[in-house]
Amino acid sequence: MRERTDLFVRIAAWAGIIGPLLFGGMVIVLTITQYDFMRSLHWHPLTAPTTDWPSGLALGPQGLWMTATFIISGALLVLFGQGVRVMFPVLGASLLSIAGLALACLAFPTDPTFRSTPATLYGTVHDASYVVLGLTLLPGMVLLSRSFRKQQSWRWLATLTILVLILIIPAFVFRGVLFYIFLAGIFGWCLCVSVQTLRVSYTRLH
Repeated sequence: MRERTDLFVRIAAWAGIIGPLLFGGMVIVLTITQYDFMRSLHWHPLTAPTTDWPSGLALGPQGLWMTATFIISGALLVLFGQGVRVMFPVLGASLLSIAGLALACLAFPTDPTFRSTPATLYGTVHDASYVVLGLTLLPGMVLLSRSFRKQQSWRWLATLTILVLILIIPAFVFRGVLFYIFLAGIFGWCLCVSVQTLRVSYTRLH
């Protein structure tokens, strides 16, 4: 039973590594390949960085790749949250999984900001999912930082989590070019927690 549990934790940790890399890589590739399309939505990487980005990438000619990325990355975050929950059976870990479901729901196509048609049901679900993502992921990180602080080998992650939150909460609220910091902070945090989870699970084998 212990071996199966450790195997699940390691699989979940790899999900926490693959998810951010997949999402970040796909966003970069699609932003480059669909640059002209995104500009047609009034997006600009510096002056209007969050105008339908990255969600608008799913509306372009290669949009199915972004839609699939939302779903796959969301599923990986759900799995990652469940793995963290094995290590720390607290609400914070469960909130990570809920955030994963919200991320997957971003696959519902967004409504372009500049449009002449009414808002759609899909667009409303997309916007609501983004709100849920923030309202679960950020509190989840706060709660997990308290759990990390209670264990010596995880204590450095408690400090790191607080530092990341100080950076990304203003970025989540004010957005603009700060939104890049939000994404980088979330991705970096997930990678650090995943790597630490792998280290702990393999240490148990020796």
